[in-house]
Amino acid sequence: MRILAFSDLHRDLETAARLVEASAEADVVVGAGDFASQHRGLEETIRALAAIETPTVLVPGNNETADALRAACADWPAATVLHGEATEIDGVEFFGLGGGIPVTPWDWSFDLDEDAATAELAKCPEGAVLVLHSPPKGHCDVAAGQSLGSEAIATAIAERRPRLAVCGHIHDSWGQRSRIGGTEIANLGPKGTFFDLEA
Repeated sequence: MRILAFSDLHRDLETAARLVEASAEADVVVGAGDFASQHRGLEETIRALAAIETPTVLVPGNNETADALRAACADWPAATVLHGEATEIDGVEFFGLGGGIPVTPWDWSFDLDEDAATAELAKCPEGAVLVLHSPPKGHCDVAAGQSLGSEAIATAIAERRPRLAVCGHIHDSWGQRSRIGGTEIANLGPKGTFFDLEA
C-alpha cells in the first residue's frame, strides 16, 4: 500500500492543489490536521482537497475541531474523519487522534490533555497505521529547544506497536523521523510524503 501523507496546510491552496495531483499515485491519502488557521479557512481548504478521489483519512489539528472537520468533509465521498476511531482500507487498519496534545497555551486551540489522550489511544488496534496531529514526547517534537510532544502518544506507540505513526503540529520538526521500537514516526509538514507499506 502506498500512502501519501501531509500535515499543517494552514489554508495553503497551492500546496493543496499539488497534493490533489500527487494523490493519483497513492492508494491512501492521509491528512494529519491543521487544514485551517485558528478556525478560519477550513471549508475552502477542504474544498480544494475534495478533488482527491483516493480513499483519504483525516484527523483534526488544533486549528479546527473534529466536528467542524466532519462538517466540512460531508460532501467529500473519499474522506473519512477519525478522532478516537479506526477504519479499515484494503485490509489495513488506520486509527486517528487529532488535536493538540498536551494542551497548548492558546485559548482558541482544539486540545486534549494527556489523560483524555490515553483513554482515546487505548482504542487503537495493534499494528494499525496511527494518524496523529501531535507528535510523541521526545520524537520529532522540538521547537525553540523544547520537547513539546505527548507522553500519552509515546506510551501508546510503545504498547500498540503501530505499523507507522505520522504527525505534524510542531512546524520546526517538519521532515524529521524517529522510531519507538519497530515503529517509524514521521513529522510530515504540508508538502506530502510517500510511504510504502508491505502487505
